[in-house]
Amino acid sequence: MAKGLEEFRELKDWLLLEKEADLEQYKEKIERLPLEKRKEEGVAWYPLQLLKQGYTIGERAFITVERTTQLNEKHQFRAGKTVRLFSNQPAVNRGEANGVVYFVDKNRMKIILNGKDLPEWIGLGMIGVDLLFDERTYLVMERTLDQVMEAGKGRLAELRSIFLGKQEALFAPNEHPIQLPQLNESQNEAVNTILQARDVSIVHGPPGTGKTTTVVQAVKKLCAQEQTVLVTAPSNTAVDLLTERLSQQGLNVVRIGNISRVDEEILSHTLDVRMAEHPESKNIRKVKIEAAEARKQARKYRRRFGREEYQERRMLFQEAKELMSWANQLEDRLIDQILDGAQVITCTLIGAADKVLDRRKFRTVVIDEAAQALEPATWVPILKASKVVLTGDPFQLPPTVKSRKAAKAGLAITLIEKSLDRLSGVQLLRTQYRMNNEIMAFSNEWFYDGLLRADDSVANQRLAIAQNDPVVFVDTAGCGFEEKVHPAYRSRYNPEEAQILFEHLYQLVDYHLGLEYPSIALISPYREQVIYLEDKVQEDPRLQDMPITVNTIDGFQGQERDVVYISLVRCNAKGEIGFLKDYRRMNVAMTRARKQLIILGDSATIGQDPFYQKLLEYCEASGSYRTAWEFML
Repeated sequence: MAKGLEEFRELKDWLLLEKEADLEQYKEKIERLPLEKRKEEGVAWYPLQLLKQGYTIGERAFITVERTTQLNEKHQFRAGKTVRLFSNQPAVNRGEANGVVYFVDKNRMKIILNGKDLPEWIGLGMIGVDLLFDERTYLVMERTLDQVMEAGKGRLAELRSIFLGKQEALFAPNEHPIQLPQLNESQNEAVNTILQARDVSIVHGPPGTGKTTTVVQAVKKLCAQEQTVLVTAPSNTAVDLLTERLSQQGLNVVRIGNISRVDEEILSHTLDVRMAEHPESKNIRKVKIEAAEARKQARKYRRRFGREEYQERRMLFQEAKELMSWANQLEDRLIDQILDGAQVITCTLIGAADKVLDRRKFRTVVIDEAAQALEPATWVPILKASKVVLTGDPFQLPPTVKSRKAAKAGLAITLIEKSLDRLSGVQLLRTQYRMNNEIMAFSNEWFYDGLLRADDSVANQRLAIAQNDPVVFVDTAGCGFEEKVHPAYRSRYNPEEAQILFEHLYQLVDYHLGLEYPSIALISPYREQVIYLEDKVQEDPRLQDMPITVNTIDGFQGQERDVVYISLVRCNAKGEIGFLKDYRRMNVAMTRARKQLIILGDSATIGQDPFYQKLLEYCEASGSYRTAWEFML
């Protein structure tokens, strides 16, 4: 097998390892647990109240449900997740139906069912919903890799050669470069490179450099040259943001697939709503209801019936089939009409395999947040494109890989990472608009070769208090603050370190008496520490009026606050730091702060690692290095 194709063969092998690991985790965490435990884990809702039912595009029935217990408690349901709807009614035999979450809004969930009909037991009460293992995503990625490997000639084969570094990516001459006044120099360079590219262009956007702003302006320019641009991202949340930002530019945007937000700004752009608002949709819905009724009538006939009943049953099924065929024809025509009129179509990477896009090709596909996507998923929209734009930052959070073997082998390496090494035409956004110079400096040197600069508007911003050192490290070494492990969840936490964090926070609050409080985030790489911090914030009357956000580092990506506290947690005699070894996670954490960054950790534990040794040296030389003993008096 040719060397290039062998790379994809290995990629598929690693993907199968990941699929096995994901399935085993599902069985361990969901399938083998009783209902009450699944509810506690946030992977089941029960009981549910049925709010709405009906039919959406593609012969699909849908329901909207609301949980009646555990209101507002955290859960793991997200748009695009595969779920199992079930009934616990004693009179219902094997009451199950599978579907996909369309959106989740606090305690409400809309589910698009896989079948044509609503379950007969749906209105009888005692219904619930479980998370299911999502095999479809893996099947889409596997089929995509097969198509990439099988491409003998044509555009896909050319793009494959370019991404493998075997063929040069070409760019048209740029005799009249554009200069958009709302963009800075490097952002304009990126837009021009995207417009010049004939094959592939890369936009590398470090934290706070306005990557989304740049992408939106580039897409707007592409829309002036092309009929429709396909814009994608790995997550529904990222796609929703792009949909909103692009529509604000006056572009006709159609959102395909599931949505994570339910505000009107997003809903109004979905294909479902566009169809529902079209005058023709009433006729389609009427025909679908007639087809469903015919099927229902046909199923009333049991096994033992005469020739007359048999003929009636057959005629009803035939009528349902013809009605559904008619409805599908009307629906397909309406979908084509809506998509033909779109300047931008947005969807997730896997959503690009949606059947409504089956026959469609695009001059350009934009893949945003490409550094958070598995490479097999990235190729899904590339199949539909002649030109590819990748944007993201490989030095921030990587894609989640559950199989250690697959991650070690190379599945965690993204296409944009490979492209930075193999391709020309990479544009680095060099000006950031979030952090002051001191907060930016360490990440800038370690990850970005010192090429970034802080814009004048933020370079020297400080808290309006005397104690306003931009970077503070609070060292817990020698205090005996040993990390602890939750026996059930195996996540780590450090309550003593958390207490030192709060003592520092109390001082910050006192310094701001009579002043407006800054926005504050308390973040940690460990979920159990986040839970501990959340509980303390909620219980402490001194912090009730403070604008405080508590989250994991992963959950806080894409956000920013005036002040950010990072609790590192790890403290042990062996110097083990676990996934603090993923420096990209720390890059995300340290670049969330605008005016002040406070890091708490045990230097004796983390200082044996070269990255953290350099960080400690930076804090001593350029920031404020304090000991936890100062906050224990």
